[in-house]
Amino acid sequence: MMRIVLSTGNIVTGGPSIIRKPGTPRSNLELTNSLRSNFSAAQKDYAPSPVSSNGNGPHHGNGYSVNGNGRPAIDAWTATEDSVLYVPRVDWTVAGLQEDRERYEITLKLFFLPTASVANRTAYIEEAWRLVTKELGVDRIDLLIASFPGISFEGDCEWEADKINATMGNDDEEIMTWTALESLYEQGKVSRLGIAEFGTEKLQRFINRVKGAGILADDENAQNGLQGTLIPEWVVKYTAFVNYRGVIENKGYFAGAELAKA
Repeated sequence: MMRIVLSTGNIVTGGPSIIRKPGTPRSNLELTNSLRSNFSAAQKDYAPSPVSSNGNGPHHGNGYSVNGNGRPAIDAWTATEDSVLYVPRVDWTVAGLQEDRERYEITLKLFFLPTASVANRTAYIEEAWRLVTKELGVDRIDLLIASFPGISFEGDCEWEADKINATMGNDDEEIMTWTALESLYEQGKVSRLGIAEFGTEKLQRFINRVKGAGILADDENAQNGLQGTLIPEWVVKYTAFVNYRGVIENKGYFAGAELAKA
């Protein structure tokens, strides 16, 4: 298995074509558009100019190889750190917020995906928290909201939506995950915890129990692509809001996945 982390960078600087507008479809469209934009930008940053050759095929100025259509090879615009492949590579030296930490309200929404192992959620939580805090240059998050798979709040009326919602998800798995989230709170790494898409009945059951207690070889544009099946595991959305100015300075996503060998 290979660990893969996808990132969008700060999408606030990407313009209105990326950022989701009120009333438009959910965050998945914003995520996919911003990932595509960040991948394209990274590939352009490492484009082969000027082209040189050492007898083993074309390279660009810093020695990275390029593929047949002139795009940089995978190793040019991605990076492997501690056995994790970052797509695209992240320049941690330019990470961080522009003002003092106390001027911000930082929110994370962590989406647990149905393709991932429930037993590994503690590791997903820790990885997501580490990536976002490293990207923003902080050591604490104000609010972390958990979104569990298979849960929605939809219906012709609130009463019907609540009844349908009460049958969704898996209470035992959600309780187990909440214990891992509480650990971040107890360590002072998160100030507040929240849950998304829980109706009244499901939320009451949940409270009663916890009270006290994300390049491949089949891509036609790939060169020496990665072999295997990509298994999505989690997505985290982060937002840094400048309190006194009422603006969002930094917003983006990370996604974790495993590459299972074919």
